[in-house]
Amino acid sequence: MGTELLRPLQGLLSERSCLLVSVALVNSLFSVLAAVALHDLGCLVLQCPRQAFCAALLFCLSPASVFLAAGYSEALFAFLTFSAMGQLERGRGWASGLLFALAAGVRSNGLVSVGFLLHSQCRGFYSSLVVLNPLKGLVKLMASLCLSVLTVSLPFALFQYYAYTQFCLPGSAHAIPEPLLRLASDRGYRLAGDSEPPWCSRAPPLIYSYIQDVYWNVGLLRYYELRQVPNFLLATPVTVLVVWATWTYVTAHPWLCLTLGLQRTKDRESLEKPHPGFLSPKVFVYLVHAAALLAFGGLCMHVQVLTRLLGSSTPIMYWFPAYLLQDREPLLRCVDTAPQKLLEENSPPGQKAPRNCVMKLLYNWKTCSPVTKCILVYFLTYWLLGLILHCNFLPWT
Repeated sequence: MGTELLRPLQGLLSERSCLLVSVALVNSLFSVLAAVALHDLGCLVLQCPRQAFCAALLFCLSPASVFLAAGYSEALFAFLTFSAMGQLERGRGWASGLLFALAAGVRSNGLVSVGFLLHSQCRGFYSSLVVLNPLKGLVKLMASLCLSVLTVSLPFALFQYYAYTQFCLPGSAHAIPEPLLRLASDRGYRLAGDSEPPWCSRAPPLIYSYIQDVYWNVGLLRYYELRQVPNFLLATPVTVLVVWATWTYVTAHPWLCLTLGLQRTKDRESLEKPHPGFLSPKVFVYLVHAAALLAFGGLCMHVQVLTRLLGSSTPIMYWFPAYLLQDREPLLRCVDTAPQKLLEENSPPGQKAPRNCVMKLLYNWKTCSPVTKCILVYFLTYWLLGLILHCNFLPWT
């Protein structure tokens, strides 16, 4: 397909180069769509268009941006995940479940997203206790929870079944192209049709966990070695960001967090008309999702992938920096008064202050707060280093 789209360039590029260019173009398209979906989701959840727009701009400068353009599945996964979250915020449970299932089929960490469906259904059940029969509502809730889990996990289960038929059932393996056979020989991979692998006799027989264990050495605390210190340093900024976001939110809404976002208080008007922005009660479930990914990734995965794992999975990584920029940066905090005049006074002579909030901050770098400088340095440095190092086959996140 890629070679057909780039047929006019086939005289200048090899077939492999055409495929690489087409992959980059398709992933760039999905990245743009993901940014649009993130902006839409931010408007629905944050109820603050300025923060939602700033978060979408930060996504375009994501520290994991190289993986959103190269031949990886992060861009498609981000688009499907943010779109699913947006559909759920609109109350379209079936559309959201379908998109979450597709996302789980793209990347296995999409399975964690079933928590959004479960929390939404529990919240609906809790709110309806005063008008519905509790037993009838509980039966309906359990059925909905089971259906949600089955829907989201179906693509993952189908892939496990396909792998079982290929590796564990005799005579079911398909012919393997010669280039893949050479790659398997060089890397020491097991081929379908060889002796039955050990995971076939396990219960359940999951090829995913076997590959993670044997080939990638993924497991609880396995990565905690002295030689991995540089990789831990690479993951430190995103870890600090999510931990800081969690602490900020928990200290602002301790009772909401203790009640798992299902609280009923006398101050009902404050729940119906929440404070707009990152501290909105609606953000709670997204923060739990980000914290769960961080905890699992930090304990059981190669920690350097935390940047792209969180960068393509959770909006918290962009909502919280956008909140910090608006809350801690005087240039953005005064946007509702007379920001344009202030920005134009600080802009270089003969140049108008840009409307893009990130560009505004870069134009006025000397007057920015320390928090603003740290956020911009992190996003821009990782964006640039990722492009340079990954494209030259050097270690990166």
